[in-house]
Amino acid sequence: MKILNIFKINPYKNVICRPYVIAEAGVNHEGSMEIAKQLIEEAKEGGADAIKFQTYKAETLASKNSPSYWDTSKEPTTSQFKLFKKHDKFWKNEFVELKKYCDKVGIEFMSTPFDIESSIFLNELMDVFKISSSDITNKPFIDHLCDFGKPIILSTGASHLYEIQQAVSWIEEKGNPLALLHCVLNYPTEDVNASLGMIIGLKEKFPDKLIGYSDHTLPKDMKVSEMATLLGAVIIEKHFTHDKSLPGNDHYHAMDKSDLTLFNNNLDITFEILGDFNVHSTKSQETSRKNARRSLVAKQLIPKGKIIEKDDLTFKRPAFGVSPSFISDVIGKKAIVSIDEDDILQWSFIE
Repeated sequence: MKILNIFKINPYKNVICRPYVIAEAGVNHEGSMEIAKQLIEEAKEGGADAIKFQTYKAETLASKNSPSYWDTSKEPTTSQFKLFKKHDKFWKNEFVELKKYCDKVGIEFMSTPFDIESSIFLNELMDVFKISSSDITNKPFIDHLCDFGKPIILSTGASHLYEIQQAVSWIEEKGNPLALLHCVLNYPTEDVNASLGMIIGLKEKFPDKLIGYSDHTLPKDMKVSEMATLLGAVIIEKHFTHDKSLPGNDHYHAMDKSDLTLFNNNLDITFEILGDFNVHSTKSQETSRKNARRSLVAKQLIPKGKIIEKDDLTFKRPAFGVSPSFISDVIGKKAIVSIDEDDILQWSFIE
């Protein structure tokens, strides 16, 4: 499934569906093209629809005195600038190569731009732009990305409703299709702080927008992403790594191929259990329909020629005869055969 498809199919806005899964590799490639390609392969093998990287230069992203906002017991770097400087080696040529490799492997390529220059060359490589929670108030950058005329996916982490509404209004003015991802900007997010109910809140406040979830909880059994799906998230984005034991950056709270595979296997079971959303009697219940429902039954002998009265009838299992729902059509009709007591009434018995 291509990311553009979810912007084109209206039912995705209204029903629970299998989500479009983005493996957020970010900069977990650590500047290694070999590892980046390994991440692409493993994301595909785990069942992701897309793999997403991050494209930035430390100098245009953070001032040199920007403090950390992550768990420093896992990532000890206390300066955003210093951390970003460690991971900003990939640029245009590297992302062109990664795009080609994604095409070869059969997974959609995405990368979040964090500056004007990267957005320009990424525009040639992607169908959709992802905007980080950190840029939800960055009007000039949002306007710039919208001017490419492509759908926008906007994360809403650490935002009040009015800030989301403001960003939505900027994007709507430009006319870009929009998906909003509920997000909690903690690395990692404790399960108790996931606030998945906000997915419902976003669906209520923005009924014409696609709503998804950017998951920063620890993967564990992947139940948080599964719950988000059942609440109607049509996009699931989660950090992705080839080795969760690696220190620092986004490895410690990311899922790996095994977690991603587990999530997809869980969804297989979940959607099999959910079944069809159209209300109807299923094939497995046919025997119950026939045996557990009732038919009209002769309470006493009804002689041939008698006009059938209500007192001549009762209702018993199974449902092999005339349904009690038709009792008004039976009363007042003439019996054209003799109907014994406890006989199940058939249409052929009456005039």
